[in-house]
Amino acid sequence: MRTTVEFEGMDELILTKAVEVGLARSKTSALRMGIFALNREYKLIKDIELELAERKIIKEKTKMKEKGEKYLSEEKALAGYR
Repeated sequence: MRTTVEFEGMDELILTKAVEVGLARSKTSALRMGIFALNREYKLIKDIELELAERKIIKEKTKMKEKGEKYLSEEKALAGYR
């Protein structure tokens, strides 16, 4: 996802200060750090790897459905290797 964000006032001041004191290499890095801190504080996503895998599978299934494709059974998938 690509997003352009403009900060003014306190938000911009905090991001700049995070870079100045060496907490972050850039304002973008400081923003990412804030996002991870938000997740740590509120436990929005408990298992990030599981969530990412689930999203990838849903995307793959949607794409396959659009093309009319189906998953191969384990037997069919391994038949060429036996």
